[in-house]
Amino acid sequence: MIPSSRFLEAGLVGAADLASAATVVELGPGSGGTTTALLAGMAADARLLAVEINPHLHRLLAGIDDNRLVAHCGSATALDHALRENGLPAPDVVVSGIPFSRMPADDGRAVIEAVRGALAPGGRFVAYQLSDRVARLATPVFGAPRIARWEWRNIPPLRLYVWDRPAG
Repeated sequence: MIPSSRFLEAGLVGAADLASAATVVELGPGSGGTTTALLAGMAADARLLAVEINPHLHRLLAGIDDNRLVAHCGSATALDHALRENGLPAPDVVVSGIPFSRMPADDGRAVIEAVRGALAPGGRFVAYQLSDRVARLATPVFGAPRIARWEWRNIPPLRLYVWDRPAG
């Protein structure tokens, strides 16, 4: 799934509210198209941890020349480990393009639990997907999404979901 540049700039980056985030995590960055859009929307002193399980795609990410980017090869289910290993605090925003519809439900739930466990109080979880499976998996953990909408101008159309973790 490759999001359109319009979706990245107006939809995803806007929904993630990256300008005020000190630490951002991207799960499933693939070859880095979304990664570069996230970096463009982040503050100059913010950090982006891109967690990619595929070693080939991880090598592509490592080629992005931006000192705010930390490319990590590993599973999203071990998000807490990736943060600790790279000396990063709890993220203010977690963005996921992981294809939840193509993974076993137990694995999807494990990723959602890892996000909940790592996300800073008052943090935000943003997922863009082709199906509603992430919403079905995340709603019992995070509650109903604050934003749930279609991006029809993306080909194929994407669903965008946003959950906010309570600050308390």
